[in-house]
Amino acid sequence: MSKAERIHDLLVEHLAPVALQVLDESHMHSKGRESHYKVVVVSPVFAGKPAVARHRAVYAALDELLAPKAIHALAVHAWAPAEWVERGEAVPDSPPCRGGSKAQG
Repeated sequence: MSKAERIHDLLVEHLAPVALQVLDESHMHSKGRESHYKVVVVSPVFAGKPAVARHRAVYAALDELLAPKAIHALAVHAWAPAEWVERGEAVPDSPPCRGGSKAQG
């Protein structure tokens, strides 16, 4: 099972999302080494909670991957269902890697 699949399964198990995207963005940073991810999580669990609490919930769900540093970077976009609809289901682009990219040469 890939890390992306494991991330997906853990988020489904812990947050019961109504929409979920797990994007492996490692190719932008380290030649596809399964190290950089972006997750878009839309869950009723997030309703009324500030961004910090939402991110903490995602990190807690993924603790088994984050604690041993199996993932180098994780971009989290977490919304309640009404916010997701209000946004038009749009996801922000990820910025370029600030630490440089091995994929660039």
